[in-house]
Amino acid sequence: MAKKHENYWELVWALARTDFKLRYHGSVLGYVWALLKPLLTFLILNFVFSTIFNPKGSGIQHFSLQLLTSIMLFNFFSEGTMSGLNSLLGKASLVTKIYVPRWTIVIASTINASLIFGMNLIIIAVFFVWYGFWPGIPAIGMFMFFIFLTFILILSFSFIAAPLYVKFRDLSQIWEVAIQALFYGSPIVYPLQIIPAKYHTILLANPIGFIIHFNKLALTEKHYPTLTQISVFSAIIVALFFVSLFIFRKMEPKIAENI
Repeated sequence: MAKKHENYWELVWALARTDFKLRYHGSVLGYVWALLKPLLTFLILNFVFSTIFNPKGSGIQHFSLQLLTSIMLFNFFSEGTMSGLNSLLGKASLVTKIYVPRWTIVIASTINASLIFGMNLIIIAVFFVWYGFWPGIPAIGMFMFFIFLTFILILSFSFIAAPLYVKFRDLSQIWEVAIQALFYGSPIVYPLQIIPAKYHTILLANPIGFIIHFNKLALTEKHYPTLTQISVFSAIIVALFFVSLFIFRKMEPKIAENI
């Protein structure tokens, strides 16, 4: 049994590497796009919003670093959920012609997104060095923990959305619109404090918004969520993950039929 599960994880890794190689196959810049796409987004938004939301004397420090890490995290979430959503339908021939555990395909797609995010961490490190800012070990530890929670959030979404998408093809367009709404509904290009306090709870109820808000405060201001906040939030994410596994197992037998 242990050997069987080991083979499954080897399959997951093989699928993830293949997806990663095929993603940029044929493009002139190749893997550079994994770094260039989020970097260009950051440069554009930083140019547009730095003078608007971070004028001199506003008290908002390290706006560029906050914006960069927020964009990178949200891009990880966006890429991961879109990859997870399309994972089963994109591997339709693999699902219908041979037996492959469906969960391996879903996880492989999210690992592929994680590999891309891993490359983006290089950009984050370079900019922190460029600005001469050292966030500290506790802040870096919190950042890594938020990355882990983001990955679990991506997996949870993917286990629910992937089998639904093979039957309801409109989900892709719906999620693309939802991603745009989540981007502007999360404190990425603006600090939470410019929003009226009565709306803070609503904005932080968005899981990726919660992660982004406290991540950038931890990295640049050494301000951390309370133990209660992080405990409750982590418990919700873990509970969502197990619920998503339950739903996936319920829908799994009909995946090939729906394709």
